[in-house]
Amino acid sequence: MSSSSSAYASASTAPPKLNRFTTPLLPGQFNTETYFSSQPPPPDLQARLQPVKEFVERWRNVEGKRVVVVTKQTRKSSTIYSGTYHPTNPFLLCSVRFLDNFSAGTRGSTSAEYFLSHPTTPYAVIFMHRQHSLRPFSRHYSHSLNPFLDLLTCPPPADIDEANEGDQQQQQITVNPSKTKQLLPVLRAYHASHHSANPTICSLEFVTVNDYLWLLKELAEVVKPLGSRAMFYLAAAVSDFFLPQDRVAEHKIQSTRGNLTLEMDQVPKVLRPLVQEWIPEAFIVSFKLETDQALLIPKAQKALERYGHQVVVGNDLHRRKMEVVLVELDSASSSTADDTQKESQTSSVQGGGQGKAFKQSWLRLAELQEEKKRQGVPREEVEGVEIEEMIVRRLVERHDQWLVSH
Repeated sequence: MSSSSSAYASASTAPPKLNRFTTPLLPGQFNTETYFSSQPPPPDLQARLQPVKEFVERWRNVEGKRVVVVTKQTRKSSTIYSGTYHPTNPFLLCSVRFLDNFSAGTRGSTSAEYFLSHPTTPYAVIFMHRQHSLRPFSRHYSHSLNPFLDLLTCPPPADIDEANEGDQQQQQITVNPSKTKQLLPVLRAYHASHHSANPTICSLEFVTVNDYLWLLKELAEVVKPLGSRAMFYLAAAVSDFFLPQDRVAEHKIQSTRGNLTLEMDQVPKVLRPLVQEWIPEAFIVSFKLETDQALLIPKAQKALERYGHQVVVGNDLHRRKMEVVLVELDSASSSTADDTQKESQTSSVQGGGQGKAFKQSWLRLAELQEEKKRQGVPREEVEGVEIEEMIVRRLVERHDQWLVSH
């Protein structure tokens, strides 16, 4: 399945007018403008956004209330799977094959919980997630981690015909008493955020990378009235490549045709227009994942220079659950007292003809565990702490400073 035709040529007979977010295109290349002018939006786009609009409007009227958009798991890989549901990055209209990767969406779903439960500044959360990925609270009991059925106690068999009303009650399924202590706080937090009079979480589901890009663009417009009270926590790893709609096969590609050659186009980078045009007053955090730690900080610095947002959270693939690094421009407005201690290092990089200094703040799970021990937290709870608690705590501090200056 190969094509050398120009993607934007199929959408327009003349090159689009260039602006500050576009560069001259080679055949088969997309920028933000040509992407949204040529790739169709999801047919139910506005219906999906309506609950989010109502959610934002409700919290916009609460003085000082902050709202964070947490995105997670768009997935990307060169591995081909078979399936029966619509894929993340489809190359069949009637999808049985798609591109995927290992991510389950743990960081986004975990972070959402800590934003909701922040001790001094709990956020309202718009949780933009991939279909079938992990979600806040239910992530604790996925099919592979603490299977839900293991929480339940099955009543002994009984002859229903002979059972009286009291015996019928004894046939009720109950939660295993040994599991109640762990389940109860999760269940309470879930109900408080989802089913209270004023729910603090609103979910927005997507499937394909095209869904994600269109939803992100429209969501920025919905959230824009919140101004600097809004945060975007872009934990989703956006697919680097996609197939334009006019090159997606209608039916299953038959294996009898032999080897498959797949030519894909690059997904345009939408972070710059998000930061500079769609919602410039918001506090925006992106993520950078690398397998070579030596590349992590330089690439995070380059992203800050290129896109102009506030923070990059750097992850090393093999240590992402143990430590991360927060990279940001080093300025008086983005400094905090604790940054002058052991975890902060400063380096400089040249950009745009001017020297720019960047600050690196390493966050390590071992330090959080030691802090919990000093506070007298029980051992089993110390063992269960997650680095996302540290990430959210620091980002809330940075958002505090952003609000003061904006």
